[in-house]
Amino acid sequence: MKRLFFAAAAVLFCALNLHASCGASASESLVTSLLNQAPDLHSHVLRLALDAAGCAVDRGLVKRRELLTVIDYSVSSSHPRLFVFDLAARKLLFRELVAHGKNSGGDMANYFSNDPGSLASSLGLFVSEDTYVGHNGYSLRLRGLEEGVNDMASDRAIVLHGAYYVGGEAVRVLGRLGRSWGCPAVRAEVAHKLIDTIRGGSAIFAYYPEKSWLETSLFLQHDATTARATTMAAARR
Repeated sequence: MKRLFFAAAAVLFCALNLHASCGASASESLVTSLLNQAPDLHSHVLRLALDAAGCAVDRGLVKRRELLTVIDYSVSSSHPRLFVFDLAARKLLFRELVAHGKNSGGDMANYFSNDPGSLASSLGLFVSEDTYVGHNGYSLRLRGLEEGVNDMASDRAIVLHGAYYVGGEAVRVLGRLGRSWGCPAVRAEVAHKLIDTIRGGSAIFAYYPEKSWLETSLFLQHDATTARATTMAAARR
């Protein structure tokens, strides 16, 4: 009985410690500077991404703390919704189209999964790993950091890669981008440069206003004011 008590206490301590290790929210001057360069990125999504990445940095999960990639899956696939920032230089490096998984939706994504074989995109915080050349050409492995949300990314072979079905021509013909098997796919002509920029331990934050994830993610601030503001901002869109 004593052993069970101490085990439960240890689990509780770890969970509390994960929340406690989250640092302060990003400065308004940083947020303003980045939004001025990426006005089509919603401010509440950028703030969540910065907070999540900051938590991961505090926990030693992100090596390249100067870089942040934000994907907003609540935006139409026919519009740029992937942004790469150099936080140290306060500079936007990439503003790109990105495809979602086949079973996540048509033009608009509305379903996300962590399950193998789901052919759906996953939400949450990832960290970039190494590169390889495979079926989709030059690709970047992603490691999901959120248990039950995206931690099956490696097993599912969820990677960032280039694809012929991502680009203006696809939008012209289909009215949307083509879709992947769950990977965030970008334009083939920009894939190599983008991958080489963010490879090797940078944070990648994939957003959608999914209530259960927003309320339980260990990488996000969960005070009532923030949760309410996030929900209201998503509802206004």
